Order: sequence, then C-alpha cells, then structure tokens
Amino acid sequence: MVSCLRTIGVITKLDLMDEGTDARDVLENKLLPLRRGYVGVVNRSQKDIDGKKDIKAAMLAERKFFLSHPAYRHIADRMGTPHLQKVLNQQLTNHIRDTLPNFRNKLQGQLLSIEHEVEAYKNFKPEDPTRKTKALLQMVQQFAVDFEKRIEGSGDQVDTLELSGGAKINRIFHERFPFEIVKMEFNEKELRREISYAIKNIHGIRTGLFTPDMAFEAIVKKQIVKLKGPSLKSVDLVIQELINTVKKCTKKLANFPRLCEETERIVANHIREREGKTKDQVLLLIDIQVSYINTNHEDFIGFANAQQRSSQVHKKNTIGNQGTNLPPSRQIVIRKGWLTISNIGIMKGGSKGYWFVLTAESLSWYKDDEEKEKKYMLPLDNLKVRDVEKSFMSSKHIFALFNTEQRNVYKDYRFLELACDSQEDVDSWKASLLRAGVYPDKSLGNNKTENDENGQAENFSMDPQLERQVETIRNLVDSYMSIINKCIRDLIPKTIMHLMINNVKDFINSELLAQLYSSEDQNTLMEESAEQAQRRDEMLRMYQALKEALVVIGDINTATTFTPAPPPVDDSWIQHSRRSPPPSPTTQRRPTLSAPLPRPTSGRGPAPAIPSPGPHSGAPPVPFRPGPLPPFPNSSDSFGAPPQVPSRPTRAPPSVPRQLRSDGMFFNDFRDSWHSMIHGSFTSKFSVSSQLQE
Repeated sequence: MVSCLRTIGVITKLDLMDEGTDARDVLENKLLPLRRGYVGVVNRSQKDIDGKKDIKAAMLAERKFFLSHPAYRHIADRMGTPHLQKVLNQQLTNHIRDTLPNFRNKLQGQLLSIEHEVEAYKNFKPEDPTRKTKALLQMVQQFAVDFEKRIEGSGDQVDTLELSGGAKINRIFHERFPFEIVKMEFNEKELRREISYAIKNIHGIRTGLFTPDMAFEAIVKKQIVKLKGPSLKSVDLVIQELINTVKKCTKKLANFPRLCEETERIVANHIREREGKTKDQVLLLIDIQVSYINTNHEDFIGFANAQQRSSQVHKKNTIGNQGTNLPPSRQIVIRKGWLTISNIGIMKGGSKGYWFVLTAESLSWYKDDEEKEKKYMLPLDNLKVRDVEKSFMSSKHIFALFNTEQRNVYKDYRFLELACDSQEDVDSWKASLLRAGVYPDKSLGNNKTENDENGQAENFSMDPQLERQVETIRNLVDSYMSIINKCIRDLIPKTIMHLMINNVKDFINSELLAQLYSSEDQNTLMEESAEQAQRRDEMLRMYQALKEALVVIGDINTATTFTPAPPPVDDSWIQHSRRSPPPSPTTQRRPTLSAPLPRPTSGRGPAPAIPSPGPHSGAPPVPFRPGPLPPFPNSSDSFGAPPQVPSRPTRAPPSVPRQLRSDGMFFNDFRDSWHSMIHGSFTSKFSVSSQLQE
C-alpha cells in the first residue's frame, strides 16, 4: 500500500493555459487527490530570464497572478513559491523530528564510549608548569598499582583471556619446579651401581660385616647437589615472568615514550640485580642441606626399617608421590582435560580426541566430558612418561606413556602417545602425572652410561650380603631424599618470593620515582608523542561536538512546531495507474477492411469518396476549428464519421477499397487521433513538475 505521506504535487505553467481553462480542480485536490495536496507556482519564462528579471520581481508577479486570477484568488494564500518553500521546509522538519530519537541514542552511545577516555584530558592544561610533575607522579603510582595487581591478583578488572603474571609464577612454583626436580632424579640401575661401588670402595681390601653409613652420606650428598639445576631454572622462569609483567604494565605509559622506556629499563636492571642475590641464596640453601645429613629427622626411616624393607621388591619410585598419602579410596581426581591419542589414530585413519581423567592410581578416558561412556582405564603401576619429537607435519605436542616391564600399555600397543595443543599443556600434564607417581624416563638418550654399565656389569657380581646392603642404602636414600625434596620444594618458592618478587614491589613503590627524577630531566621524560597529542585533540573535539549536537537536538524537540499528517485520501487511482497505464490514443488501430466501404442509403446523396493516398498525394488538410462531427448513417464506427473536408478531384473510383498510408495508418485512425488531441488539449496545459518521494 502506498502511503504518500511525503508526496507533494507541484503544478507549473499555470499562466500559459488557454483562456477559459484552469487547474482549479487539481489544485483543490479533487481530480487526482494527494494526501498533502498540490501547490501551484508560476516560474520565470525564457523572456523574463533574457530580460534579467530578478527573483524578487518574479515572486511579486507570481503573487499578483494568483490574487488577480478568478479561479485561484480564493486559494492564493496556498499558492506560490513562498508557500511551497514553507511546505517543504515543514515537511523536512517533521522528517528530522521523527528520526531524531534514534539519532540521539546513537550520539549518546558514542559520547559514553569516549567519556572515560576523555576524562583524563578534561583538565589538561599545557601552560600549567606543575602539570608534568603531577602527571609523572600519577603515572608512577598507577604503574605500581598495576604491577601489584598483576602479581598479587585482584577482584576488579579480572582478565579472562590469559593468565596474569602472578598466576604464571604460581604454576612455576607448584607445577614446573616439582617436575624439574623429578626430571633430575636418579636412574634406578645407575643408583644401585653407585651404591655398590661406594660400599666396596669404603671397605677397600677388607670384607665389611655391616652396612657403612658413609656410603649413604656420599650417595645422598651427590643427589642433593643435583637439585641446584631445577632450583636455578625456577629462578630464571620467575625473572622472565616479572619482566613480561613490567612490559605489560608500561603499556599505559606509551603516551610518553621516553618515560615508558626509562621505567622499563630501571625496573629491569633492578630485577637483574636481585637475580644474583636470589640465586646465591638458592645455592646456599642447597649447600646447607649438603653440609649436614640429619639422620635423626622424624620422617627418616632409619637403618632398622630400611633393612626390613630390603626384603621387599621395590617396583616403583615413590619420591614425591603424593598418591601414597591419599586415603584408601584413592579416587581423588588429579586432573581432567582433552587429549588426543595420536599413535592409535594413525592406524584407524586419523587421531581422535578423548576426555581424560587422571586419579592417583589410574588414567581413564571417555568419549566426551559428560563421562558416561568410558573407553578404557589404564592402571598407573610401572608406567613412565617420556617426550616424543614433534613431527613437521603436525602442530601437536606429544608425550608418551610406556611400561617399564616391557608390557603392552593399551591392547597391542607398547606406547600410548598423547597429544596437546601447546608445550605448556604438555608440561602441565607431566606435572599432574608426577603427582600420581608417573615419573619421566631417564634411561633413553644415555647410551654411554648403558654401555659402561653393560661392560662393567660383567666385572663384578653382587653377593647376597652386598645385595642386601645395597638395598638397605637404597631405601635410606629414598627416605632421606623424600625429606629433602619436600624441604626444597617449600623453601625455594619462599626464597624467590622474598628476595625477588616482594623486593621488586617495594622498589617500585619507594625508589622508582626517585630514580626517574635523577635519571633525566623531567621535561624530557614527559614529552608526549606526536600521535598522542593529535589523538588527544581529536578526542576533545569529538567530545565537544557530540555534546553540542545533543544540545541542538534537545532544542529541536522543544522548540520545533510539529504538523500532524493530513488525513488519508482516496489514492486508488495511483494503484490503478501503476497496474495498467491507459493506452495512448495514437496506438488505437481499426481492423483492416478487405471489402469496399458500403455507400450510405440516406437521402443526402452519396458522400464524397475518401481519396486514396498515393505516392503523390499527402494527408487530407486539417481544418482550423472543426465543427460538430455528424456520424455516418448506418455506420458501425464508434468513433464517428470523419470531418467534412473540401471536395477535391477523386483519383480513384468510390468502389476502390480504402488504402493504407505509407506509415501504415488508416485515414480514419488519423482522424481519431487528431480528434482526441483537440479534445485533450486541456490536459496538456499543466503537468506535475516534481514529487518528493519518501
């Protein structure tokens, strides 16, 4: 349905209509009604334009025309170019008023989106000499607050996309560091061989009757020294996270490039200074443990219990195995997550992901995370984990589980290769398996040790007494190293926290500002980048423009007069004209006659024959003012008879059939078109000049 709410009819050339005719019915909206009616205007003619008639004189002439014309004087106040201008202006105003609510909401949204950012610029005063001092102090304080929040954690503005520096350091303390300790653990065969050598070397040429405690101390001290590597590596990892945290916090200082660079340099230098002291303290802790072997520790099993255990077969290493301290149920879930079984998927046409659940004694996987359809449960007894080299065709990071007794792990597979999306996930799973008692493999990649062991194994064989002594020392080392591991895993994070992290926080809060003042001139530090200055000016201009726009919109709503839409009119003629436009009179054709025209039977005598146009004859002349056209007697032509024309010599007998003209039109058809043109001259005297469609 056509609403025509904004359609305005404009009638031009009213002054050019013939006398006795007018467009009153159209202008009064009676002939072709429009909802907003019609406006008549009188424009300048070409003569007026050539005569340099100005617009003001043309409007006065237009006003005089409507006031003096008898058909338009009663509606003269609604005619003319000034009234058309008023109508169009009011229509535009109404349209703007209708669209203002959505436009106002859009402007308010933009204003709110930049208001927080502009807040820092509102009180910006370049001419204030204390501005740079205040800004420097505020930025250093904000940097200290951001650094502490990233390390200590905060409830407001929590990052949900990545781990903060404090969360990553926590993972280093409780996942990476314990895993690195286990990676440096002793190999079982190598340890037993070292114990046997130590016992033999202590006895010398004598045959020992008792198990020597010096062999225990020698082996334990050697194992404790190996803890220096994982401890120092944990310090390096924490330092790297601190430096990354500092870089993220200095991003807010990017508006002042020199200040950002200097702050990052000063804090990084302080971290490097603390690195040496922290590592010295970590090494000191290890040396303290080496300096004295406390066999009276309450958790140490002693020689008596070690000898009792020596008769039992030791199947797996229990150092750091938190599963041994679990209650009898032992079904506490250590970790859950998605893993891909890569080696089994290759045989079946592609790897497949499963939902894995790790407990203290088994590793199970399910079809999905609903844990309804269990695929398999793998016991953790005699299992170890090792790394698998990443294939150049795969983007996954892989580690493998295998049985130390050369048994199949899953069905016919000796290895169970599990894939993760990142190396960080692999390390996390290894740390979780470590908690369940699954340790990294140390036998691979040490061919020299194996060859030496195989070559030297033939040179001696342990007698039953020596074997019992080795087993006793082995149990003692196992028990004491468990104590040392717990102590180191507890003290190293505390040492790093005290000497490194807390010290850096105190330095930022107390010393950073002073070092910034002493490093460079304050004006140099607080120089803005050109991009920042331009951005600030643009933001302030946009903010002010948005505020002014909202004020203008408010004035329009309160001061603008709103004109309601006129009532609807019968606009069915618009729909009808769009569906079936009326045919032009010149397109009407009469059927061709194949027989001569019948003569009239009236008593007026024979009608003059219609001449047949030939190649040398033109169309019949058109009279200047034709009179009434009487119809032919007994004629079936609904258009009436042709007009009476002066007689002229006939060039064809009356009985000759009517001929076609050169353009294919019968004379009667031409007569009909001419007749319609004369009677339709009224409609050609005015036209709809333009429409404003919505």
